[in-house]
Amino acid sequence: MTVSREQRGEILGKVDRLVRTRFFDPSFNGRNWPALVDQHREPILNAVSPEEFELRMTALLKELGTSHTGFFRRESRVASRNSINATFRKREIAEGTRWVFQDVQPGGPADAAGIKPGDILLSIDEQEVAPPIQPEFRMGTTAGVAVVQRNGARRLVNVELRVPLAKYRECPYAEPRDVSARKLSASLGVLKVTLFPGIIGIDFARDVDRAVADIRDCDRLIVDLRGNPGGGIGGLRLMGYLTPARLPVGYSLTRQSAERGYRKEDLPQFRGVPSQKWMLPFLLLRFAGRDHSIVVVTEGLGRQKFHGRIVVLVNEHTSGAGEMVAGFAKENSLAKIVGTRTAGRLLGGEGFKVGAGYITFLPVGCYLSWGGHRFEGNGVTPDLEVDWSPESIADGTDNQLNRAVEVVNSL
Repeated sequence: MTVSREQRGEILGKVDRLVRTRFFDPSFNGRNWPALVDQHREPILNAVSPEEFELRMTALLKELGTSHTGFFRRESRVASRNSINATFRKREIAEGTRWVFQDVQPGGPADAAGIKPGDILLSIDEQEVAPPIQPEFRMGTTAGVAVVQRNGARRLVNVELRVPLAKYRECPYAEPRDVSARKLSASLGVLKVTLFPGIIGIDFARDVDRAVADIRDCDRLIVDLRGNPGGGIGGLRLMGYLTPARLPVGYSLTRQSAERGYRKEDLPQFRGVPSQKWMLPFLLLRFAGRDHSIVVVTEGLGRQKFHGRIVVLVNEHTSGAGEMVAGFAKENSLAKIVGTRTAGRLLGGEGFKVGAGYITFLPVGCYLSWGGHRFEGNGVTPDLEVDWSPESIADGTDNQLNRAVEVVNSL
């Protein structure tokens, strides 16, 4: 669907007003937002196609220099972490620089199609895709993906991107298996957490409970957050299993609180994921009409056999709520962090309809740990840096996981 120049101007005006009033930082992250709008106005108004319009609007929002900005509609292409539940790393092969699959989340579309970490992406729907062009996919379709497998064989696979029960109709995304547990030995368990689905995360919290029950007799634990793009507040349940006590994790801070001043000790507290969905209206009533600045506090789930012997695995694709978990564990010395520095994408985002089917996504809340760390733009630095090795994957091993095992066994 095309939009007229007049419609593009109206949409730009709405986005401008939203940024001026809802963007979490009243100083616009040090940018001169009005000047940026003026600079981008004519190219946006003169866009000759919907694709160019989206690209130019996206470019304007990126000038803010933060995560959680976007401009899209239902038909827009979606980043691989949300569309096929996979991440990539650049790699040199005989044909030149290509994308190699890094995190392929269990139960996601890429995994269901038989794609493995270490496979090399050649093309999507017969269109070559190579760095710096990011792999993106259109939801509701079947994508033909050409890969070079780890054994060197070339293969064309069909990746199904249909989400019939999408939680968010305007912005559908694929969901892999959110959490799974396995034992590497009688004493060592691994929790793989691929994302934190849902705003409150009641179903996710139950899944975490079941997964932890499967490895409760283990006295050592690895929490694998590699490739986790974040999500909702359900990660509180996972953090609750890292400590027996009720501890403040951190707090979100809206623009209103930042402008009028605040004491973190006075902010309302979110102290637990409801056990049943019928409790949600009471939770909403509790916070209705209030500023959305809020402190997150762990649930006090009691002593676990593996406490004091935990490793959290992260990488450059771990973001959002995944960084909240890793940062909390590090700040409170609850686990050793192993892997590579996280993405530094931890803000509270919200989508706004701006006309013609378009949605603008903006960061409306900043997150700070209880100790005052801001992970947005900084990430979480591991205690032990271990880079991912495609060569080890090709040999059927996982060098980061192997190093995590060595570390947790030494605790």
